[in-house]
Formats: sequence, C-alpha cells, structure tokens
Amino acid sequence: MTPSLLQKIADIRSDAPATRRAILDLILEDPDRVLEESFEQLAERSRSSVPTIMRTCRDLGFAGLREFKLALAQELALGGSPLHRRVNIEDAADEVVGKIARSAAASVSGVRGQLDMQVLDGAVAAIAAAPHVDLYGAGATSWFMANDLQARLFRLGLSANAWADYHLQQVAGAAQRPGGVVIAISHVGGMPSLLDAVDIARGQGAKVVALTRPGTALAARADFLLGLSVPDDAVMHVGIDAYLTHLTVIEILTVLVAQRRGEPAVQRLQRAREAFQRHGIDATTHPLQSWDGGGVNDGGSAS
Repeated sequence: MTPSLLQKIADIRSDAPATRRAILDLILEDPDRVLEESFEQLAERSRSSVPTIMRTCRDLGFAGLREFKLALAQELALGGSPLHRRVNIEDAADEVVGKIARSAAASVSGVRGQLDMQVLDGAVAAIAAAPHVDLYGAGATSWFMANDLQARLFRLGLSANAWADYHLQQVAGAAQRPGGVVIAISHVGGMPSLLDAVDIARGQGAKVVALTRPGTALAARADFLLGLSVPDDAVMHVGIDAYLTHLTVIEILTVLVAQRRGEPAVQRLQRAREAFQRHGIDATTHPLQSWDGGGVNDGGSAS
C-alpha cells in the first residue's frame, strides 16, 4: 500500500536538515493551516525561507507548494466527517463554523496561485474585443455561473447570450464566427453535449475560454484555459469550493474586461445604476407600480 502523504512527511522528518524539519513539523502539527498559508507565511512561521519551502516540497516529490497543497487537500478530503473534509463529527457548532469559513477563504485565496496571468490577459482581450460572446453551462450550478457572467458582460456593453439548452448551445456555436468567443463553464468538464457545442463553435473560428479543472476534455479544447483545481466535496459531486473559485474568476473577468473596454463601459454601468434608481422596483425610493401605470403612492390602483 502506498503510504499517505502525512505518513511520508513523518517518515522523512527525522533525517531532514533542521530548517526543513521545522517546516515538516508545522505541516504535521496543523495541515489545515498550511493549506491556507502562502510561501511567505509558512517561511516566516518556520523561520526559514521561500527557497527552503520549495526544496522541502521537492523532497516530497512535488514541483512546488501549489502542487503539494493540492495533494494535501485531497488527502485531508478523505478524513473528517462524511459532511466536510475539515470537520470532525464531534466538533461543536462554533468549531464547524470556523473550520468551514477558513476552508472557504483558503479556496478563494488559492485562485491567484492557479491562474496563469498571460492566459488570463489573452482571455480578457478576446472577450473585450469580441463581436459576440456565447456562454455555455453544463448543469444547474454552471448554468447559474454562465447566466451571471452574461448579465455582467451585457452591462459592460458586450453582445452576450447564455444558453442552458444543449441543442441551443450547438445552434449558437454554429452561428459563431471568427473573432467571436465562447465561454464554457463546467467544473467536471466532460459533458458530451457541451463538448460538441464547443467543437462546433471552434469550427466556425470562435475562441474558447474554459473555466474548468485542468486535464478535462473541456480544458483540452480551450484556447484560454482558466484551470482551477479544488478538493473533492464530501456531499456533492461539485461542492462549494468549486462554486467559490468560479465566482471569484467571474468577478475577476468582469473587472478586467471593464478596464479593457474603458470609459464607455464605466459610463454604461453608471447609466444602468441611474435607471435602476429612477425606475427600479427594488429601489426603496421608488413607488411600486400598478398594472394601470399608476404608482401605489400617487393615486393609482390595480384592477
């Protein structure tokens, strides 16, 4: 049987140099905390240096801290309770809240280390200049993500549609053209109908931005891969770590595309906000409207 990662750390600890032993001790003492820390934070706590952290990761068979963290997170996912990888079945409510909150924060903070800035810049440039953007989601959660990003891009002045129906995704792909962009969102990244739609769009000359895990069939089809790896969820096939990281990337894309499009995008957003204040039914300063066009506070009445 292959020894666990934590067992391997315990086995090599005694023969490691003192500086590396301090790092290994911190990992064994609180592996959850190590998952949440940066190179610099772990180096400071162990009174070592970032190069020493790197060498320690290589001693364990990993290219760097990111790869080590992913392996450690996967191992910890097998522990805990059947409900969450960080939680023990006997934990009190305040411990459960704290552990899950720290886990969520660690997932979001890990996005920066997984994104390739050059690929991200290319994706933003393609989206900002596209004559039309189609967004595909596979499954309820990915569809929500696609719909949310479509609403954001539309507010920035882009022509954008989100498609949930698999047949319409393929129709939209066939209507794409060179310069157009398809944004495909799927953590699992293997839905055959989604892959077919992506292939059709690529055949029309569109560029594909994929938000998925590295190594998936969707990732292999991407011109711009925004690849995110997260630990498996104990309850759901696609868990909260995937949701949070994808939503974080959606926010990043929104801001970067707005920057790329410049003042026209800013002015459009401002006009939208002003319209919501004047006419938005969710604005507290605006009276509710009745069917005959009158407001409930100005004498109008619904029939």
